[in-house]
Amino acid sequence: MTETRTAYGIGGLTYDPRKRHLPQEVNVFIALVLIVAAFELLGRVLYGDSFLFNTRPNVDAVFNWARLNIIILQVSIVGIIALGVTQVIISGGIDLSSGSVVGATAIITMSFAQTALVNGNPNPKAVFGDLFLDMPVIVPLLVALACGLTAGLINGLLIAYTRIPPFIATLGMMVTARGVARWWFKGEPISFPTESYAAIGKGMMPVAIFLVLAVLFHLILRYTLYGKRCYAIGSNEEAARMSGINVERHKVLVYTIAGVLAAVAAVVLSSKNLTAQAGMGMMYELDAIAMTVIGGVSLAGGRGSIVGTVLGALIFGVIISGFTFLKLDAYYQEMVKGAIIVGAVVLDQWRQRRRQARG
Repeated sequence: MTETRTAYGIGGLTYDPRKRHLPQEVNVFIALVLIVAAFELLGRVLYGDSFLFNTRPNVDAVFNWARLNIIILQVSIVGIIALGVTQVIISGGIDLSSGSVVGATAIITMSFAQTALVNGNPNPKAVFGDLFLDMPVIVPLLVALACGLTAGLINGLLIAYTRIPPFIATLGMMVTARGVARWWFKGEPISFPTESYAAIGKGMMPVAIFLVLAVLFHLILRYTLYGKRCYAIGSNEEAARMSGINVERHKVLVYTIAGVLAAVAAVVLSSKNLTAQAGMGMMYELDAIAMTVIGGVSLAGGRGSIVGTVLGALIFGVIISGFTFLKLDAYYQEMVKGAIIVGAVVLDQWRQRRRQARG
């Protein structure tokens, strides 16, 4: 039987049903549901317990809210970084520095967020002595934003105007920022923040901040000229330049935004932990990249969305929480995390080849 095709538009363009495919976000959501179902099944079979639902008779709840809260909390901070990484990758770049920027920003910011008294005694960890203690919370916040903006601006300027590959430029920033974090207070942790600073990361505030930023940047990428230029540059940089887009200026802006979001993550992380250490944010950049690629953002640039990244972050959190639920040792979890990163890249390459084959 001959398949009927209907012609539309000028030139008799035809609609080919074989080229239909679901939006990438739908595929990612289906994958999330299947992964949750797999852990639910394994929990029932191996331990007689539920991964998702409450099984305690003394608790009146359908879902295991404690586990769900942990899943969301553990991905929210890296998820904030992933929002910036998403924009970088869509525009055809990569950012390996975000985790180190978190570490450097956290320890510098905490220096300006310390309280003067600890249990009625002078703060034993005061970085500047009596100077800069009990500062209004706006001061450390501005310091954090300045740190992130500076790191992102340097990345963007190097990539846009010296034509250094993004991998090399951000790798250099990764090493430099980690060195700054270790040098700032000779590698020692900085603790005892003010109550107003500690409130930023208390309870479910990290999740709220992540979701607000996700909605904001979803709207920006989808409905603004900035978002359209990100996709245009990532799809074809030369074509974008010929269409009148200032590619260099836009790249600087994209990397600057990514640096600022890494700084926001640093503030949330340090306030949540009530301390800052030079090693904070270690490997966060790879986790963020994995979240974006799992969420359907193409490493080749020009494709992806914030919605996909949020779903990718949830998948990442479900997998890590699921392995803990199954009592898998921590070092096995790291091995699996590495496999997830490689698998996400392989999946991205497969999607690209399939899309090219469809024409």
